[in-house]
Amino acid sequence: MTALRSVALPMYLSKRQAVVSLWDVLHTRLQQAACAGVPRALDWPEDLLAHWRDPQLLLGQTCGYPLTHALAGAVQLVGVFRYNAPGCDGIFCRSQLVARTEDAARPLADFRGLRVAFNSDDSQSGYNALRAAVAPLARNSRFFGEVIATGGHAASMAAVQQGRADIAAIDCVTLDGLRRNMPQTAAGLSTIGQTQAYPGLPLITGQSTSAAGLRALQAALSALVRDPAAADALAALGITGFQTLPIDTYQVCVDMRLQAQALGYAELA
Repeated sequence: MTALRSVALPMYLSKRQAVVSLWDVLHTRLQQAACAGVPRALDWPEDLLAHWRDPQLLLGQTCGYPLTHALAGAVQLVGVFRYNAPGCDGIFCRSQLVARTEDAARPLADFRGLRVAFNSDDSQSGYNALRAAVAPLARNSRFFGEVIATGGHAASMAAVQQGRADIAAIDCVTLDGLRRNMPQTAAGLSTIGQTQAYPGLPLITGQSTSAAGLRALQAALSALVRDPAAADALAALGITGFQTLPIDTYQVCVDMRLQAQALGYAELA
């Protein structure tokens, strides 16, 4: 009997039931594609890095920045969903720079010496893209007066709302979902700018997945985004398509880090 493998889609959860509904359709598609070890239910892992690095991972969704280092050589790239959130362009997206509404007219340079909140230092949207945006403005490797790690985008937005921070960079798909499904999390906040574009969240599979298994995953995901049974869930999550792409597309994330380091701005500070 084939052992069940892990599947999780943990990144955009402002409408969790839509994620579950999408999985219900994808589960059927994967079975029809003869994928081995397809579980009936999604996992909801607390330790995302361990989940992503599991060699038996069937399907997961990660961040583009760890794909270039912490996960390099440990996973295979399946592809990426396309989203219709403001800030998205095909498979590319941007981080939105969020501040309190009374600061809506201020450019990023005006936040010198103020406080920034970020989700984690391995985040492309909340940290790496923001570091690249701030680097040209930094002086003596510093720009912000205080740097606050929050553990999540919603927590970073709450820190800005509550006055514990003044600005945060929020993944545009996350921000759009929160505004639509949990509007209280964005109350009193405005977008003052955005970062440069980078590839969206990669869908990955473990190293144990065969070449045939990878092709089956890609075929199932391509069919999923055209399946009428998934239409409501896709609309709720803002998903408009699926696309395969070479892994070196995510070199954009590495280049952002290197450009900031070349300007003497190695970390948010």
